Amino acid sequence: MGRSIAIGDIHGGLKALIQLLEKIEVTPDDELIFLGDYVDGWSDSANVVSYLIEFAKQNTCIFIRGNHDDLTHRWLESGELNEKWLEHGGQSSIDAYRNFSSEEIKAHIEFFNQMVNYYVDKKNRLFVHAGFTNQHGPEQEYHDTGFYWDRTLWEMALSLDKNIKPDDINYPKRLRLFDEIFIGHTPVTRINEDVPVKKANIWNVDTGAAFMGKLSAIDVNSKEIWQSEPVFKLYPEEEGRN
Repeated sequence: MGRSIAIGDIHGGLKALIQLLEKIEVTPDDELIFLGDYVDGWSDSANVVSYLIEFAKQNTCIFIRGNHDDLTHRWLESGELNEKWLEHGGQSSIDAYRNFSSEEIKAHIEFFNQMVNYYVDKKNRLFVHAGFTNQHGPEQEYHDTGFYWDRTLWEMALSLDKNIKPDDINYPKRLRLFDEIFIGHTPVTRINEDVPVKKANIWNVDTGAAFMGKLSAIDVNSKEIWQSEPVFKLYPEEEGRN
């Protein structure tokens, strides 16, 4: 049996992704669950997608949709430009696609189309980019955008009293639905951490690769963690996301 490995937000850092996968020593028996935000940040956004398309031909991969993936997908498919997207990394993706052929872009659009909003494994563990808001679970969510935009799940876990147990009347119903939840979206560097962080039953695997942090992965069974170098050191001529 192979491992199940969750990988945090990449944000165009292909050099970090390759370094990370080498450290993990990935085999074809491993299942890799990518938590979204493959693009917007470093200059290799388009190259990350090309790499993952090829990588998935030899390995079992689940690609979760992130908010930046959704915005880039919209632009690739229809030319839709979102001003906030341009301010927060979108321009790097536009630049990255300048020399791509229409056939390559078509393949990338198909990759974005096939992403999933969330994934639940056989051990009742949820993998989602940002979270969900419906007390009855993600399958009852009203709007898809919550899966890759809404931060309330993580904010709730951060504010939860560590002494409150799952059987306590005040324990959030959303957290009772799954044994564990793995997310990205909100860098743990915002709480001065540089490795994946567990709060309540939520693991946040976004360690700030888009900014000054590292790209991280975690074995969801053993909880072994792997990290790249700080991504900005691999792109010394660039600024990443501001």
